[in-house]
Amino acid sequence: MPRHLKPKSSEVLTLEVADLSHEGQGIAHHNGRAVFIDGVLPGETVTVQLLKHRKGIQESVLNEIIKPSSDRVAPKCEHYKMCGGCIGQHLDSSKQLEFKQKQLLENMIRIGKVTVPTILPPLQARIWNYRRRARLGARFVTQKNRTLVGFRERNSNKLADLKQCVVLHEPLNTLIEPLGTLLTQLSVRDRVPQIECAVADNAIALVIRILEDLTTTDIELLQQFQQQHQVQFYLQREGYDTIKPLTPENAQPLQYRLPDFKLEYEFLPNDFIQVNGELNQLMIQRAVELLEVNKQDRVADLFCGLGNFSLPLAQHAQTVLGVEGETNLVARAKANAIRNGLVNVEFIVANLFEDQQQAPWTRGKFNKVLLDPPRAGAREILPMLPRMGAERIVYISCHPGTLARDTGILVNELGYLLLSVGVLDMFPHTAHVESMAVFVKR
Repeated sequence: MPRHLKPKSSEVLTLEVADLSHEGQGIAHHNGRAVFIDGVLPGETVTVQLLKHRKGIQESVLNEIIKPSSDRVAPKCEHYKMCGGCIGQHLDSSKQLEFKQKQLLENMIRIGKVTVPTILPPLQARIWNYRRRARLGARFVTQKNRTLVGFRERNSNKLADLKQCVVLHEPLNTLIEPLGTLLTQLSVRDRVPQIECAVADNAIALVIRILEDLTTTDIELLQQFQQQHQVQFYLQREGYDTIKPLTPENAQPLQYRLPDFKLEYEFLPNDFIQVNGELNQLMIQRAVELLEVNKQDRVADLFCGLGNFSLPLAQHAQTVLGVEGETNLVARAKANAIRNGLVNVEFIVANLFEDQQQAPWTRGKFNKVLLDPPRAGAREILPMLPRMGAERIVYISCHPGTLARDTGILVNELGYLLLSVGVLDMFPHTAHVESMAVFVKR
């Protein structure tokens, strides 16, 4: 039992797991209260010890699984029980998708007050070594006399002691221990809190956050590691605007490709790109198909980022307008359009979480709209869609609660009809639910 988990008493309870929470914990009941249990599945009989109440939640420590579920599988990762990076490796991958789809539909009914007429087939790509973006913690541990690199332990702020990670994209998955060894050798070993990682199609970028300047010896060690492991180090002394390559003369521009669209993007190591590269391609294909884009369409891509959806849409539409709140991303989206020879796409900067009623771009006519907001959703911009003439909308969501809320607004207030919705397995083995919904004007 982890040291930070203190049982309420030595009493061992036998419980039946009834369901899973939205965070992937098992839910059982004892004395009329819900008890949350890590690492269990519905239908299982388990023994647990209760923990002290935390913020009104009754959690527990799993002792034994007496009767396992038929959906249980052996976790692939040797660190799974300790590391908090994944929560679902013990559940069959197809059942993970069912769990996420159930969450999505429950949110639509409970929050959105809508029924779903058609459920889209789940989209799934690789489920191991899929993660091309990650922020890894780093901490020098005096008792171990070495630096740990990786994700936090479950229910703790401590870093898990990892050797490798089976969800990180190759070869990043095997660099965790070597990176820990490298950081231990630095003079600033206790002043390096994180490494931000990006696996491009042509390079591996590692942004080391440093709280003190490096010595000449430190820089030499980084250069040796960079050459040996074929990675590109970047140093971040303060904010994102201070990120600089360790060896500017050797740094390659980072790229990812969409082969089916014959598109190539350049991005910076701290730019947002979709975590699962293969799933991203499938997601874009489905979005273009569901939006039913043709050469008569004027499309608005809201929260467009680097133009991940904008450029494929521009290949099929008359014109595309990409709108994004970050100036630097808009600059790179424009550069990516030029790089790919697309002249029918324009990008502008606008904060879509602020009132856009007086913004000139909202007076344009766009018969089709793609929405890809962050977790906060798109509530503020939704009232503009009827005014813009949006007849068909495809909404990509990374949070089922805000998608359901926004669906309720579109359907119950703005005169749209929900056609279909389905899940996308962007983050296998986690509780993260990515989804896509399609709407048409009544």
